[in-house]
Amino acid sequence: MMNIFVSGGAGYVGSHCVRRLVAGGHRVTVYDNLCAGHRESVPEGVAFVCADLADRDQLSKTLGEGFDAVMHFAAFLDVGESVKAPLKYYQNNVSNTIGLLETMRDCDVKRMVFSSTCATYGIPAEVPITEQQNQAPINPYGHTKLAMEWALADCAKAWGLGSCALRYFNAAGAAKDGSIGEDHDPEIHLIPVVLQVALEQRQHVSIFGKDYPTPDGTCVRDYIHVEDLADAHLLAIENIHPGVFDAFNVGTGIGTSVRQLIEAAREVTGHEIPATDAPRRLGDPPTLLADPTKIKSQLGWRPKYTDISAILETAWEWHRKHPTGYTR
Repeated sequence: MMNIFVSGGAGYVGSHCVRRLVAGGHRVTVYDNLCAGHRESVPEGVAFVCADLADRDQLSKTLGEGFDAVMHFAAFLDVGESVKAPLKYYQNNVSNTIGLLETMRDCDVKRMVFSSTCATYGIPAEVPITEQQNQAPINPYGHTKLAMEWALADCAKAWGLGSCALRYFNAAGAAKDGSIGEDHDPEIHLIPVVLQVALEQRQHVSIFGKDYPTPDGTCVRDYIHVEDLADAHLLAIENIHPGVFDAFNVGTGIGTSVRQLIEAAREVTGHEIPATDAPRRLGDPPTLLADPTKIKSQLGWRPKYTDISAILETAWEWHRKHPTGYTR
């Protein structure tokens, strides 16, 4: 059993990972300022500290209580916003994470799992994407995540930090029992937006671009269920080695186009879900598809959800039960 500090543990991916850690027998403390997370998503009995990573006194006090490892989710993730407000992203995703690493060093905590992203690859030269491909982000969000991967690698050499960066593809779905799920304000992810149309909270879903070099002209993405992501985090934290930085893609290797996703959502929900064509968004790669060979071979990870309809069913269960998110 490890004692694990989880920053951003009240957020979408973080909260599902907290549940998985607890089920795996680990002790957890969630550290979250609730700017995007939800207190209701943290399981009963799990220690919770409502504070910002920029509060170095509180951070030092909490980490000083003695932890074996850190899971770090506390980051801003809206690509479009990062282009408009880059310093906000550098302050939180880089400066605050450096502060966390400094505090870990001072408190002798030498294991970290870092929430990274396939956005570090930018527009890939080849798909599916392997970890060996060139990382060339095309937006400030991706830049901040790659900068911290570099920092983790350097900290491994400098003071023996063992760390693992998990490069997510498109996180999706919700807890199978419908108790926790995705709740952003504003909502920027395709699956919740589509389901909000099914709930008649939006009039339609926009399809940004219909002339990409893909089978149906719309963007193709690799959707990874949030509970499969949680399994990957548990395996990662249990397989970290002192002084070693490593990185893994976390995706299914199965692509789903925007049109395919909308059609699957119509079947799952039984609703029409009107869709309208809209211009391409700047910087959207035609296809983002993971090659998950490395995480499968080295960590023994296998996704349980590989069908987009099964992923949508769990998301639909959450959204039907919580049509206004955690504040009903």
